[in-house]
Amino acid sequence: MTNLLSRAAWARVIPFVLFMALLALRGQLTPSSPDAAPGAVDGRWVYGLAVVLVTASLIALRHQYTELLAGSRLRWQHALLSIAVGLVVFKLWISLTEPWMMLGQPAAGFRPVNEEGELMWGLIAVRWVGAALMVPVMEELFWRGFLMRWVDNPDFEKVDPASVSLKAIALSTLVFMLAHTLWLGAIVAGLAYALLYRYTRSLWAAVLAHAVTNGVLGVWVVVHGNWAFW
Repeated sequence: MTNLLSRAAWARVIPFVLFMALLALRGQLTPSSPDAAPGAVDGRWVYGLAVVLVTASLIALRHQYTELLAGSRLRWQHALLSIAVGLVVFKLWISLTEPWMMLGQPAAGFRPVNEEGELMWGLIAVRWVGAALMVPVMEELFWRGFLMRWVDNPDFEKVDPASVSLKAIALSTLVFMLAHTLWLGAIVAGLAYALLYRYTRSLWAAVLAHAVTNGVLGVWVVVHGNWAFW
């Protein structure tokens, strides 16, 4: 594996793997409840730990992210396009929810409500910041910046996003789909972000679109109390 992945590749893989490992840990812990044992850890706060640790890893490795460094700024026309794409993906994400469009059944694994049914705004803020600000950077660096281009060439930094093959887009989107319950929504999102990166040649476009999708989704989830989307 060491021979397959360069230092630049590991810089994009490590934050993603760290995040997934912490999500798995959160899944093993249960939210606090009246029946919880004294001193039991509320698994919902593990997400806050994930936000801190993954953000720290991104900052520590930031010099490796050539696609996000100086010279990769987003033109305003592309920024507007990215916002529009993010909004469209959000709308489709909450619409493509028929049973056959899902891998398994969604569960409200992150329900920021206390025993009295009151919203826990601290948890909500942590979840929203992670989903809207940290996750788009971490995931786009991994899925599109690294994996999609790596499919075409292990020396992925040499791959111009405008020349990424349809095979690379399809395969990276397929793996992206497997990481989500809403498989059809994930395909739509994966293709949208990938094609946006290919068209604009700026990973910031995909990051912005992803941030808009997740940010608006977070507000929608809280307003409607539809925690299964979180």
